[in-house]
Amino acid sequence: VQPPDPSSIRELRGHRLPVTCLVISPDDKFIFSASKDGSLIKCNDAFPAGEVDSGKKLCVVPGGKKGTEEQNMGHASHVLCMAISSDGKYLATGDRNKLIMIWDAATCKRLHIFTGHRDAVSGLSFQKGTHQLYSASHDRCVKVWNVAENAYMETLFGHQDIITGLDSLSRECCVTSGGRDGTVRLWKIPEESQLVFCGHQGSIDCIQLINEEHMVSGADDGSVALWGLTKKKPLALARHAHGMQEAQGLQQPYWISAVAPLRNSDLLATGSHSGSVKLWKCGEGFRKLEPLCDIPL
Repeated sequence: VQPPDPSSIRELRGHRLPVTCLVISPDDKFIFSASKDGSLIKCNDAFPAGEVDSGKKLCVVPGGKKGTEEQNMGHASHVLCMAISSDGKYLATGDRNKLIMIWDAATCKRLHIFTGHRDAVSGLSFQKGTHQLYSASHDRCVKVWNVAENAYMETLFGHQDIITGLDSLSRECCVTSGGRDGTVRLWKIPEESQLVFCGHQGSIDCIQLINEEHMVSGADDGSVALWGLTKKKPLALARHAHGMQEAQGLQQPYWISAVAPLRNSDLLATGSHSGSVKLWKCGEGFRKLEPLCDIPL
């Protein structure tokens, strides 16, 4: 694996405040992004060679003022998370004001608003092959929704701190990271049970499934962990994965702010405020993390 040519990296602009989340449509034709300004933008991801800012904006839903969600289409607070269904039909967005909005991904028309969380919505994921949606929140719970039927299904409890991340694939289960409660959890929906995993020293801030049997998480102690869903301790742990920084005369690790696997492969990426994205290979049956290269940003 080689780092990309810097000239091949494209920039898309349009939000007034920092971008908080984005998804790519299952057919790889569109990019949806959202921001602290409450706006939602749909772009065509076809880039003419050599051009910057060339992703054509197909739809812009501006953010509004708090309390105007019913009158305006967009969010009225920071959008924190986003998910798209595997058939590309539905887009879901969650905000700091406890709301989940469901959109027609083709037209960017808002279809529903889901309420029920008691704090910011921090994670969203559709079960692959279905329109079942999982949501996670700073209220420490996970909720299950049927988007096609505009229906709430159930609430799952267990985390002792805010939930910072959530992911799912095709099985009727999801995984979450629990911030400072120091746990990663696997929720088995039909059995109404959960498995608890421990291994990081700091706040676990992000999590993603690599395949149906393995997941990766990152924490503010600078560590990246590989997990098997049948083992409650990490299969591999890379400490200080993005190195160290000096802060107020002390050496502190760069915390891990994002993890992203290439699904069903041995390749994954991690992000940090160190100013680079790092690529890793999962070796020895997911029992080893091998650094491949850094991509400066």
